[in-house]
Amino acid sequence: MDFFTFVQILDATLRFATPLLLACLAGLFSERAGIFDIGLEGKMLVAAFLAAAVAATSGSVWVGLMAGIAGSLVLAVVHGLAAITFRGNQLISGVAVNFFASGITVVVAQSWFAQGGGTPQLSGDARFAAIIWPGALTKIRELRAADPLTQTYSELISGHAIIVYIALALVPLSWWVLYRTRFGLRLRAVGENPAAVDTAGISVVRLRFAAVLIAGVLCGLAGAYLSTALQAGFSKEMTAGRGYIALAALIFAKWRPWHALWACLLFGFLQALALRPDVLEGVIGLKVQGQLLDALPYILTVIILAGFVGKAIPPRAGGEPYVKER
Repeated sequence: MDFFTFVQILDATLRFATPLLLACLAGLFSERAGIFDIGLEGKMLVAAFLAAAVAATSGSVWVGLMAGIAGSLVLAVVHGLAAITFRGNQLISGVAVNFFASGITVVVAQSWFAQGGGTPQLSGDARFAAIIWPGALTKIRELRAADPLTQTYSELISGHAIIVYIALALVPLSWWVLYRTRFGLRLRAVGENPAAVDTAGISVVRLRFAAVLIAGVLCGLAGAYLSTALQAGFSKEMTAGRGYIALAALIFAKWRPWHALWACLLFGFLQALALRPDVLEGVIGLKVQGQLLDALPYILTVIILAGFVGKAIPPRAGGEPYVKER
């Protein structure tokens, strides 16, 4: 495997890791506040559909992005009402969001576009274009002949949609918000000891709703990226379990932003390898079935959940509705 092939795999890793990272950060904010969110998958799916559908109709990807975020926020509010206001079971509420999203996206897409539950292919201003940085090469022939530094700059750093760069920037921003601001301190405290936060005169309900809404925005970005940048349109069940993989990455990362980045890059790397079985065969010297490579991220999810759930300690008040003492 030459260096350029390795850079291409890393480039694909970054693209595949982006929606996982955004969903993982969404779960991070929500669960740090004590609200378990199994509904990441459903919010991403609704956002992916609305972003692609509105972009195809309006011709503007930015309008589609706003629609995707709005749809995700609606489901986030529903989950917040069920889990915070009405003190329902958070896991059941999240699963209900996923089931609803799975059905409604297909029904509405079929009624709207009559294309088997999908949307038309996006092109032009209806899709996020790659941002080419100054001096970056774009032709494969030139890239293969270039030096390693130019290959890395042109293929790995340059050439991504704007949401990729936003997702990467959100990692240090999330760390700063959670660990260096008063809001972050209170958010983490409400996930550990909501009674103490309430005693200090701070609204537990308001903080938890803020976390749920932040998760809704991040899931909206993740879903919109899937249908308007990673792919050129919406297709049935296109999230393909990424919300659950993001939850596994969150547990693997032990609810920390920087660790979440590396966990999501690991999952993205496995997805990138599935596209290049020839590379893996050249490294290990054995032919690997494509179906096995496709299943690797899901196999790793099961391994992480089986091996780390008992070791990774979630926020102590996570999953428990807060009842104010009178």
